[in-house]
Amino acid sequence: MSKYLTIAQAAKIKGVSTDTLRRWEREGKIQSIRTDGGHRRYLASDLMTIEESESRLTLCYARVSTKERKDDLETQASVLQGYSEAQGWKNIQVIKDLGSSMNHKKRGLNRLIELIETDKVERLVLTHKDRLLRFGAELIFTLCEIHGVTVTMINRKEDSTFEEDLVQDVLEIITVFSARLYGSRSKKNLKLMEKLLEISATEFQDPVY
Repeated sequence: MSKYLTIAQAAKIKGVSTDTLRRWEREGKIQSIRTDGGHRRYLASDLMTIEESESRLTLCYARVSTKERKDDLETQASVLQGYSEAQGWKNIQVIKDLGSSMNHKKRGLNRLIELIETDKVERLVLTHKDRLLRFGAELIFTLCEIHGVTVTMINRKEDSTFEEDLVQDVLEIITVFSARLYGSRSKKNLKLMEKLLEISATEFQDPVY
């Protein structure tokens, strides 16, 4: 006797989302029957006829702010990989990035956006939202929604604290503005930027809670 599966059961077996199963059905790659209540049911044997290559990517994105945290980057990537494998997800690809969470021009982030736009990504897996971008992550999430990409955040405690990442972000902003002010050849501006850099390097080291 043929075994019928719910859409949730079928999605778990194939390691894809329920939205992907619906897309496959629209594209004629798989068929379903409907119960009296209008729910989809799939033949288990039909699922086996879909080539594994049809499964889209599970994209894991890991990021740290500085080269000094390279070990943390590898740990973060391993956590994402292990979590995805434990869920039974297929076609896992890990993107590792280096740079501030306020930098929108990172190589890895650009690669992530390119892949999402090709409609080859099933889900995006992060340890935390701020690993993507501190400001602007919602735009990436909207892009994911448009292309049918599920976003999963493990909500694991960050390898670096909020204060440590904030220091890096502040220093980056100061560096950009200092470059502009140095160009003005103003001694007053030079002294101001030197003072800001000094404050940033000391005041944020021991945050008061």
